[in-house]
Amino acid sequence: MADSKVTLKLLVDTQAGKVLFAEAGKDFVDFLFYVLSLPVGTVVKLLSSKSMVGCLGDLYDNINSLSETYMQPNQNKNLVLNPKCPTCATGLPLLMSHQESKTQKFYTCNNDNGNGYSYSFGYSYKVHYNVSDVPNVLCPQCQKYMNREMSYISPARENTGAVAVGGFVKGVVTYMLMDNLEVMPMSTISSITLINKFDVKDVGALEERVVDFCIDQGVKLLKASLECKNVLTSIFIGKNKGRK
Repeated sequence: MADSKVTLKLLVDTQAGKVLFAEAGKDFVDFLFYVLSLPVGTVVKLLSSKSMVGCLGDLYDNINSLSETYMQPNQNKNLVLNPKCPTCATGLPLLMSHQESKTQKFYTCNNDNGNGYSYSFGYSYKVHYNVSDVPNVLCPQCQKYMNREMSYISPARENTGAVAVGGFVKGVVTYMLMDNLEVMPMSTISSITLINKFDVKDVGALEERVVDFCIDQGVKLLKASLECKNVLTSIFIGKNKGRK
């Protein structure tokens, strides 16, 4: 899994030392959507608090050191420090490789006796249909811990009856990816327009480069996207060549 990678085709202005745009497929665009959907707590954990710009890293460390004594009975720090990550079908592995990022689990209280009723202190109650994606949260009806794991059935088919395709975007399109990670459908006219927009002085200085993008660069992309607008240049050419 760690060796998984996708291929990008870059158009580089060697004279200016920057990436003008890249050609990418569905897998890479799905990965960008996945990165944007990450919880803030996960982003801080991935980048490590000490390497982050701003004070979110300090806040993360502070919450981590705060005693559980100050937390509500049905809350815990882990909800903030290690939030649930979204799942996404992509050719790249998820940035968070722990099991929780891959398996969706839900929990309910353990009062159901199988006949649609629950019993407590000699009284009969309708089954509680409260569900949580975090174990040991108190049921608002019976005040018991919700630690009974439910069976999660992922939808395998769309309304049309066809097998659902994973990810976020359609795979029949080739995408154009800008240096600041903006995405648009690829077209010859768009490419020519962008070259004119960038005011390229010497067309002979343009170079096509095919590069591999793996999970290590995924973390670099996340960090660079929070620091500058020339992300592709920063990763594949070098920060000293890019302009913020």
